[in-house]
This record gives sequence, structure tokens and C-alpha cells, in this order.
Amino acid sequence: MKTYLVGGAVRDKLLERPVQERDWVVVGGDEAQMRALGFSPVGRDFPVFLHPETSEEYALARTERKSGHGYGGFTVHASADVTLEQDLLRRDLTINAMAESEDGELIDPYGGRADLEARLLRHVSPAFAEDPLRILRVARFAARYHHLGFSIADETMALMRQMVEEGEVQHLVAERVWKEISRALTEPDPDIFIRVLRECGALQILLPEVERLFGVPQPPLHHPEIDTGEHVLMALRAAPAELPVRFAVLVHDLGKGVTPEEILPSHRGHECAGLPLVRDVCKRWRVPKQLTALATGVCEYHLHCHKAFELRPQTLMKMLRALDALRRPERFEYFLLACEADARGRKGLQDRHYPQVDYLREVRDAAAAVTAEALIAQGYEGAELGKALDRARISAITKVKDQFLDNDDPENDGDA
Repeated sequence: MKTYLVGGAVRDKLLERPVQERDWVVVGGDEAQMRALGFSPVGRDFPVFLHPETSEEYALARTERKSGHGYGGFTVHASADVTLEQDLLRRDLTINAMAESEDGELIDPYGGRADLEARLLRHVSPAFAEDPLRILRVARFAARYHHLGFSIADETMALMRQMVEEGEVQHLVAERVWKEISRALTEPDPDIFIRVLRECGALQILLPEVERLFGVPQPPLHHPEIDTGEHVLMALRAAPAELPVRFAVLVHDLGKGVTPEEILPSHRGHECAGLPLVRDVCKRWRVPKQLTALATGVCEYHLHCHKAFELRPQTLMKMLRALDALRRPERFEYFLLACEADARGRKGLQDRHYPQVDYLREVRDAAAAVTAEALIAQGYEGAELGKALDRARISAITKVKDQFLDNDDPENDGDA
């Protein structure tokens, strides 16, 4: 029984990048031997075990045979006679199909090291086409390594297009798709993930609401990049690498994809038009509730943020209430970061001054500082207490507005 370090740990070691986790493959062993050594089985579909001390994953060498559609449509064969080369052959990309022996020897039967040096993402074998989830994985790796100069091999992109045309993507399970989307959105270049899915045709199937944005014009005064899809990708690049923010940015302008042609390039009412589309995306891929709440909030209220200096204190208070900003300050901070990315995700405006963020933080803090205790001491109760609390918070917001406008020269976005 021999043990080899495999996959991402070997790849990232050769790239001189930090190794986040280590996976191992066991050749020449079986389940009884693993249990006897104290390993705990965890794989329901595959023969995977946890090391008794490190808790790292050890998988028995295995082969796979296509037996159905989608991610789970495989028959797995794991036994002591499966070789390391056979196990590596079933993997997705050559750069992920390398192993390292216990004495440090590199085992690279499919040219992974050469592809690393060539900065190439290339599939290992035609068996790549048996798992449509690999399309998303390749797009995610492209987003991760784009800044290092990596690109997708022409033959791999051609195979991905063929898989899409044959309908395999439609059999993907929601949880697996969301896992890949959520991981890809936190990579260094999340826009590349979307571009790759677009290039192979998968975006039209997985996120047609986003695909629809490309080619839709916007007013050049506020959007010099014109194209709505390009604006969304620019905003993704401008957003901090936090999943809630980037997902909200990805879907914030979905309403522009359904704007009637006769009013283009204006997009009056796109915020409300986008709400059912955002909810559809979140329901389809089972997006967590907290991310759904933020995404719908950004969709509906991002223009309020851009025009914050024009809004009356009463309107600002209404927005805070709708966004649950007083009870959920972290979500409100994500909202502000998403709106700032939207404002900066425009051609030539990436470094623009965006004082709305600081202003709305002060507005929120002023409103949150007003509590019910003092008003209860004054004798307010029931419905009257709620009205008095609202008036006091609006008064606090008014003071912030007056002070901020006296001390700053705000720029209003006027997004359309």
C-alpha cells in the first residue's frame, strides 16, 4: 500500500503558491486495511477516509465509468489493482493530475508540469466530457489563475462547447452549481469566470438573466462603457473579494435585461423590474437566504445609494428600514460596498470619489444611536412610541445631512 499527495497541493507547490489543503490517494489498499489503520470512512459515493490524526482526506485509487447524466452519473471502481496512473487519468485538468510520492518524486504521466509552465488549462482525457460540472471548474480555475497568465487550451474550450450543445449542463445539481459559482466569485478575477461560461455557451443555460445583459446599451453620460454586461463585469472587478458583495453586484442590474426597446438606452424602473429575476436566480441555485436578502436589497436600492445626497431624511429612513440596516449593520456595510463597486465599475471611473458610502454610514449610525429608552421615560408607549422613535431618528438624520453637506462637495451619480 503506497500513499501519494495529489491534486491541488502538488499544483500549487509547483506554482510556489500557498497550499490550502492536502489530498492523498492510496494505491494498493482496500477499505479493510484503511479501517485497521484507524482511518474513518466519510465518502458516501467514493471510498474516502479521514486520517486519524491530521483529519486529511485519503481516497482509494479508483476509476469511473459513465452511467447516467450529471455529476452523480458514474459507476466507481476502487480496488487494490487500480494504478496511480489510472486514478490520475480520471481527473479534469493536467495541472490537477500530478502526484508526489512520499520521498518527494513527482509523478506526472499527462504533462501537467509542462502545462503549468505554458500557463495552459488543458483537459486530461476525453473522459472530461462525462462530467458537466468540470465546465464550471475550468471557468473557476481560469478566474483564479488569469492574473498569472493562464488561458484555456483551444481543444478544451471546443470540448466544453460540445458538452453544452449536447445538453449535459442541464443535468447539473443546484447545490454543486452554487458551490462552484460561490467559489469562483471570490477568485482574483471573477469576471473571467463569467466570460468563460459565456464563451462556451453555458452562461445562457445557467444564468440567462446575466447573459441577456450583454449588448444592452446604457446612457453614455453615466456609463461610458455603454454595454450593460461589460458594466457588470467591471463592477465585479471593482468589488472586494467577499462573496455576499460580489454576488449582489453580479445580479444588481438584471432588470436592464428586460427594459423595453423603445425606451433604451434609458432604464427607468430597472430596479423593481430586476427583483423577480434576482429571486429566480436565487431560487434556482438555492442561494443562502442572507445572500438573497442582500442581493434583492442592492437590486432595489442601489440608485438610492447613488442619489443619497438628493434624498429627504424621511426617504433615507425608509431605505434603512427596508434594508434592516439598524439591526444588521454588517449587511448594510455589504450593501454600501456593492453600490460603490457599481459606481466604479464604469469605463474611466474606476478611481472615482464616492462619498455616498461615508455619508450613509453616518446616517445609519445616527439613526441607530436613537433608542426607545429615553422616549419611554417621557411617557411614550405603543404605537405612539414607534412614531416618536421614527421622528427622532429622522431628526438625527437631518442633522447629519446638514453637517455633511456643509463640509463636503458631494457628487451625485444620477445613474439611469
